[in-house]
Amino acid sequence: MSDFLPARMDVDAPLFTVTVAARLAEMHPQTLRGYDRLGLVVPQRAKGRGRRYTLRDVARLRHIQTLSQEEGINLEGIRRILDLEGQLEEAHTQLSRLMDLLADREDGGSARTFTAGHGTIHLGRTVRARSPRALPPSR
Repeated sequence: MSDFLPARMDVDAPLFTVTVAARLAEMHPQTLRGYDRLGLVVPQRAKGRGRRYTLRDVARLRHIQTLSQEEGINLEGIRRILDLEGQLEEAHTQLSRLMDLLADREDGGSARTFTAGHGTIHLGRTVRARSPRALPPSR
């Protein structure tokens, strides 16, 4: 049976109608329509203007449900959290691109770079793991 399934699923492919996405997210379809109006989860539109949700949209819907029901956060708070999470993801993407650019420009040690994050210090080509507590306090 698995021979007939795709090896990898595109998480951004607009596959699911509002009814199917609501079932996957364990929500009522009207809730999804409301989130669309509020801009929390904006699905793509089919030619007949029907909503089409992606796997990423379904995951976002489940995240919203957790924030709302388990954490007790209101919709405006959820909107702010999602916005901040998006900004953080963009920053991580940009940091990754910059680190790749620095790695490409490295010329064998004459130019030294220093980066720190998540308990690891990178100095040129030498990597030394350190506890975050071992770093001096920032001023």
